[in-house]
Amino acid sequence: MTLRLWTLIMLLFLSFFVNAQKVITGKILDSETKTHLANVEIALFNKLSNQPVQKKITDSLGQFRFEIVGDESFILVQKEGYETRKLDQLDGISLIEMTPLGKVIEEVVLESSSRNVKLSDGNMVMNVANNKNFKTSTHILEVLRKTPGVTVDQEDGIFIGGRISPTIFVDGKPLVMSTQEIQAYLRSLSPEMVESIEVNTNPSSKYDAEFKGIIDIRLKKNGNLGWKGNYNGTVSINKFNYRENSINISYNTEKVAYQMQLGYNEGVSTYRYNALQRLANTNVMRTNTYQKDAGKVLTVQTGIDYRLNDKNRLGFSLRGNFRNNDRMRTGSLYTTNKDGTQLVFNTGSENPIDYNQNNYGIGTDYSFINKNFKLNFLGNYLLVNNKQKDDFINRDIPTSELLSYWKSDLLNKINVYTAQIDITQKVHNANFEIGVKYSNTNTNNNIRYDTLSVNNQFIFDPTRSNVFSYKEQVLAGYLAYNQKFNKLQINAGIRVENTKSISDAVSSNSVVTRNYLEWLPSLNASYEIDKSNEFSVSYSRRITRPAFSQLNPFRFYFSPLNYWIGNPYLQPSFTSQVKATYRYKNWVASLAVGKETDVMVRYPKYDPKTNVLEYLGTNLPYRKFASIELNFPVKITKWWNVSTQIAGYYNDEFRPYFDEVFALKVYNYELRFNQVFSLPKGYTVNFFANYESKTGNSLYIIKSRYNIDISLQKSWFENKLNTKISYNNIFDSYDQKVEFRHKQIMDNRFTHWWDSQRLVLAVTYNFGGSKYQVKEIQRSEEEGRTR
Repeated sequence: MTLRLWTLIMLLFLSFFVNAQKVITGKILDSETKTHLANVEIALFNKLSNQPVQKKITDSLGQFRFEIVGDESFILVQKEGYETRKLDQLDGISLIEMTPLGKVIEEVVLESSSRNVKLSDGNMVMNVANNKNFKTSTHILEVLRKTPGVTVDQEDGIFIGGRISPTIFVDGKPLVMSTQEIQAYLRSLSPEMVESIEVNTNPSSKYDAEFKGIIDIRLKKNGNLGWKGNYNGTVSINKFNYRENSINISYNTEKVAYQMQLGYNEGVSTYRYNALQRLANTNVMRTNTYQKDAGKVLTVQTGIDYRLNDKNRLGFSLRGNFRNNDRMRTGSLYTTNKDGTQLVFNTGSENPIDYNQNNYGIGTDYSFINKNFKLNFLGNYLLVNNKQKDDFINRDIPTSELLSYWKSDLLNKINVYTAQIDITQKVHNANFEIGVKYSNTNTNNNIRYDTLSVNNQFIFDPTRSNVFSYKEQVLAGYLAYNQKFNKLQINAGIRVENTKSISDAVSSNSVVTRNYLEWLPSLNASYEIDKSNEFSVSYSRRITRPAFSQLNPFRFYFSPLNYWIGNPYLQPSFTSQVKATYRYKNWVASLAVGKETDVMVRYPKYDPKTNVLEYLGTNLPYRKFASIELNFPVKITKWWNVSTQIAGYYNDEFRPYFDEVFALKVYNYELRFNQVFSLPKGYTVNFFANYESKTGNSLYIIKSRYNIDISLQKSWFENKLNTKISYNNIFDSYDQKVEFRHKQIMDNRFTHWWDSQRLVLAVTYNFGGSKYQVKEIQRSEEEGRTR
C-alpha cells in the first residue's frame, strides 16, 4: 500500500506543467554621469533552482528586455568596474542606476531598491560581496564572526543560536567533509567570492533530521565565457607565523564549466591550559600544559559541470586534503596537601605527537529541469584516514626520575556514502517536493598502547588499548508543500527516518545495536506586510545522534591523570523548537523557544586515591532553552556605518550528578558592535568589538570575556588587487575561564588560552580574461555550483 501511494505521488508530480508569460523591460544608467551603460550583463534567476535561466546584454542605449516563462524570482546586474546589483522584485522595473566601484556615495535605484538583509522562509540572508560590514574581513570565517546569530570560537568552531553546531552548505548542498577540512575550505574563501550567507536555525523537514542548524554559503556566479582566477594569501603573525595560500581557477564554455582549487597552509600555533582540582579534605592539584603545533595542509579540488542540453546537467567533483601536525605538549602537575603546606609530588610530562589526516572525496550530481518540474540526484563518498603516534613521558621534577613511559599508535578510518533524490513539481502557485536519502557510515578505530617495563622494554598494555567499530545506516524520506496566498507563504513538511546502528567495543566484548523509526514534522508561515516589513513563525522537530567520539569507550588523554571516555550506550536526543522572526528594513529580531530531551553531556569524576580526573558521557532527562536576537544596522553618515547585535539566552537543564540533582536556570547575553568607516581614496577601516557575559550550565560557570579587532582595507588596479591588514584580539582577552559551581563537591577551575592575538596581512588578486555570454540559455538546477 505504501509503495503504491509513493508511486501515485511521483506520477502526480510528473503530470503537471503550467506556463505563464510576462515581459520585463528596463534601462541601466551610470549613477554619477547618468549616461547609458552598454554591455551590462543581466541574469534572470529561477526561484526553484536559484540558478540563472536567461542572460541578456544591454544595447548601446542601456536597454534590455526579458520574456519570462516559469517561476523567475530575481535578476542580477553585473558590469566590470561597477558594484553588482541584485533586484528581488521584478514588477515595475524601469530604471536601474549602477555605482562605480571605489566611490563612497549613496546607492540610488528607482524601483526595487536592494538591501543587505532579507528573510527567506524566516531565515536571515545576509549579502556578503560589496557589503561594507565585511569589506575588511580576510576570509569567510571572519565574516561569520560578524554575522548576526553566529559565533566562531578560538578553534574555528562555528555555533548558531548560542548552542547549535550547524551544518555548512555551499550553494544549497551540504559539504561532506571532515571538520578540519571544512575550516580550511572556509578560510580559502574571500568575502569577494561569496554572494550571500543564509543562517537557518530551524530547518524544515526536507533537510536531514540531524541538521539542527544550517549555514548556506552562496558563491558568486560566474556566467561569463573564458577563464578567470584569483589568489588569496594570508600571513598571521604573533610569537610564530602561520601562512595560508589558495588559488581558484575556472574556465567556462557554452557547454562545460571547469573549476580547480589549490591550497597550501603552513605554520605554528600554540595553546595553554591551566587547572586546579581537589575534593573536600584532599590534596590540591595544579596542572599547567603548553602545546606547540607545527602544521602543514595541502588541498586539491577539481570539478566539472557539463550542460548536456537546456534541460539536463551533469557534474563531477574530486578532492583531496592532506594534513600533517607535529605537536609537542609539555606539562607539569604540582600537588600539595589540602592546606598547601606540604609537597606531595611534583611531576613533569612530555607528549610529542605525530598526527596525519588524509581525506579523499568524490561527488556527482545530475539535474533535470523542465518548466515547473525539477529532478536532482546527489551522491557523495568521503574517506578519512587518521593516524596518530604519541609518547607519554612522566618524570619527577625534583629528581628527574622516570616515573612512567608509554606509547600509543592510533589508526582511525571513516567511510561515508550518501545518495539522495529530490523532485519538485509546481502546480499553479503551489510547490510539492518529495525526496529520498540513504547514508552509510563505517568507522573503525584501533589504538595500541605499549608501556615501558622495569626491564626497559615496551610491552603491550591491554588496559589502555582499544579496538572499536561503529556502523550506521539511515534511510529517510520527506514530503513538503509550499504555497503563497497573496502575502502569506505557507511551508509544511513531514520527514521519516529509520536508523540502524551497531557499535562494537571489541576490547571489552560489548556490542550495542539499535533500530528506530522517527517522524519529524515542520511548519513555517511567513507574511510580508510590505517591502519593509515581514514576519515569520516556524516549528520543527530534530534529532541528534551521538558521534563516534562520544560512543568510543577508550581514553582520550589531556594529561597522564586527565582524560575523557566515550559511552557506547548514549541515546540520541530530540529537539522541538518554535521560532518567530520579524524584519523591518535591515533590522531583524527573532525569538526561539524549545526543549531537548536525552541531552548528551560530559561530567567530571575525580578519584582522590589515584588523583585521576575523568570526563564521562551521559544523557540528561531534558533541557529547556530560549533565545532572543536583535540586529539593527544604522548609517550615521555616508562614511560611517554601525551594526549592533544583541542576543540573550536562557537554559534550564535537569542534571542528576551522582547522589544529587541540579536544576539551575542560566541567563547570559552577548553584545557586538561593528563600525565601518569609508575614508577618502578608497580606504575602509573596521572596528569590531564582542562581549560575552558570564554563562555556563548546572555544573560549571564560564566567566565573561571580550574581544576587539581593528582592520584596514584598500583596493588597487580597478579592484583587481585587494589588500587588508588587521590586528585581532588586541588586548589578548578572549581566553576561556571555567569553574565548577559546587565547591562542597569539588573545586575544579581551569583556563583555556589560544594564540588568537595576532597581526594578519591578507592579499587577494583577480586575474584572467573572459568574454560576455550573449546567447540566451536555460540552465539546470545546479549549474555554476563548482565555479
